[in-house]
Amino acid sequence: MVLYRPIGAAELELIKESGYRCFPPRLPGQPFFYPVLDKKYADEIAGIWNVKYEDSHKGYVTRFEVEDLYISQFEVHTVGDSYHQELWIPAEELKNFNGHITGIIEVVSSFP
Repeated sequence: MVLYRPIGAAELELIKESGYRCFPPRLPGQPFFYPVLDKKYADEIAGIWNVKYEDSHKGYVTRFEVEDLYISQFEVHTVGDSYHQELWIPAEELKNFNGHITGIIEVVSSFP
């Protein structure tokens, strides 16, 4: 399954350090990792939320693929419009999740 993840500049640096192979651990107080299913939705988050609230005032969208069999265990949540679909990956599952990413994590959009 192809997924997208809106991120800020600090998270992008950590992804670069991994060789574009994994997402960094969640911060305290962040119980879930939220990849999204639609690039339009990811662009909205990165272009509005990340630009406004990140210290760098930059937002990025990453695209990556996760093994279908593995990702099928997670329920899709619609949190607004019909294309506002995301997965809720528990923070303690993120290391395992990273192990099921196939290929590399690509940056496909940047804002502003």
